[in-house]
Amino acid sequence: MADEPAPEPPRFDAAFRETFRALLKWRRDVRRFRKDAPPAGLLRELIDLVCLAPSVGNSQPWRFVTVNAGDRRAAIRDNFEACNRASLADYSGERAGIYARLKLAGLEEAPVHLAVFVDSATTTGQGLGRRTMPESLSYSVVATVHTLWLAARAHGLGVGWVSILDPKAVHATLDLPKSWWLVAYLCIGYPREEHLDPELERHGWQAREPVEKFLVER
Repeated sequence: MADEPAPEPPRFDAAFRETFRALLKWRRDVRRFRKDAPPAGLLRELIDLVCLAPSVGNSQPWRFVTVNAGDRRAAIRDNFEACNRASLADYSGERAGIYARLKLAGLEEAPVHLAVFVDSATTTGQGLGRRTMPESLSYSVVATVHTLWLAARAHGLGVGWVSILDPKAVHATLDLPKSWWLVAYLCIGYPREEHLDPELERHGWQAREPVEKFLVER
């Protein structure tokens, strides 16, 4: 039987590229959410999309945990509060004041809590591409997080990455396999406000650096 011809790849025109640029610019780390939930089935649709992200050796090491139980959410909030107090103690003066005014989590408001893990023991992919860089498994999961951020934004949703957490405590709270390591705890929902500039920049924490600072030629 003859091989079927490959489908024609899509052509992305200037209008699409400009829309994509706008999507990147309007992707924000959201901290303030409305409490109304996304439509039923939308989260699953987003997960289907993010599983198209690249992974080393096609290992697909991402694992998604929706956190719905009230007692587990309460434990995550307690975890955050403890870590947040410790983080505040690291700053002083004006910097401490800015930190104290920032709302660093949407844990109370966000209708969706999604914890994203890497399965370090996955056999999918047969270990291809990660003998010398085993951390590429985790990098693959980070790619799904960024893909989710963009896909959610395209549906009008915001995503907040809560990094002020003890990952071991999160793992215990969610009662997961030992080989799963936390990569990101995400709050997802509709933003209460929309801004083009990042919140940390707007409140004087840190401005964006020029691209030239990050580009090195050899």
